[in-house]
Amino acid sequence: MSNLITVIICTHNPRREYLSRVLHALKLQTLPMSQWELILIDNASETILASEIDLNWHPHARHVREKTLGLTAARLRAFKEASNEILVFVDDDNVLDANYLKNTSEIVQENPHLGAIGGKSLPEYEIEPESWINQFSVCLALRNLGDEPLIYFAKKTDDSPDQYPAFAPIGAGLVLRRQAAQIYAQNVAQDSSRLALGRTGKQLISGEDNDINLTILEAGWGVGYFPQLQLTHLISANRLSKNYLARLNRASSRSWVQVLDAHNIRPWQKIPSWTVVPRKLKAFLSYQPWKSPANYVSWQGACGIFEGLSTLSSQ
Repeated sequence: MSNLITVIICTHNPRREYLSRVLHALKLQTLPMSQWELILIDNASETILASEIDLNWHPHARHVREKTLGLTAARLRAFKEASNEILVFVDDDNVLDANYLKNTSEIVQENPHLGAIGGKSLPEYEIEPESWINQFSVCLALRNLGDEPLIYFAKKTDDSPDQYPAFAPIGAGLVLRRQAAQIYAQNVAQDSSRLALGRTGKQLISGEDNDINLTILEAGWGVGYFPQLQLTHLISANRLSKNYLARLNRASSRSWVQVLDAHNIRPWQKIPSWTVVPRKLKAFLSYQPWKSPANYVSWQGACGIFEGLSTLSSQ
């Protein structure tokens, strides 16, 4: 079979019981192990994972230690290490459905012009979440867009995509075609601002997934959502707090503005840095964050937008 797959787990100080479930789900994949390899990228974990995590159950598995901390650095290393045409990124809290790799192989063969695809990311919460948490499912990389495939190609009207499709793949279970991934790797390696995207340790900077999708679209590839690609996203209790989600929403909102700017997509104007604090204060009165956790998290997202707009390049 063509389109052999490389499964990549990028992890930093993983929660061991979660990672064990991730690996167990990979053991149960219906696609024969002869048709996929497994690479675990140990991204500067405090303990060297090769000494503790057994991958001997897979005939084509190996550990790779990446000392530069950060998700983008780990992914770039993965691009270099992978030997197959299709790359499947599995977070250390993503439990794949048993047919995930088999379905991936079939989809990429049937859709040769798609550079990135993803599917459903359904939650399994460590504790029962409060009802307001549902408003921020996107922040938690949760997704269920129904049972029909969705595909998008950018219109060739200029150098940038005409829009960013709402169903563009997220990092959880992200599938990349190697050719498309190499274009992203070459571009981002020359841009320090884009290298800074992606989580680094406890910092919640994000935007690298959007950056990948936009780069792929600009290169003429399509992106797609396929419901038969399904995984369970393990959500720990600490990720369900008001303060964590506020930090996450603020960082992701700021990064969203910066990613669009890096791709010459500017739906907003740059704002003077001195106006950031007054704008935050005005938004404070508008969002009324003292009234509920949801209002507070939303206000923090607005603050992130202002911070991003103040750092835009000159237009």
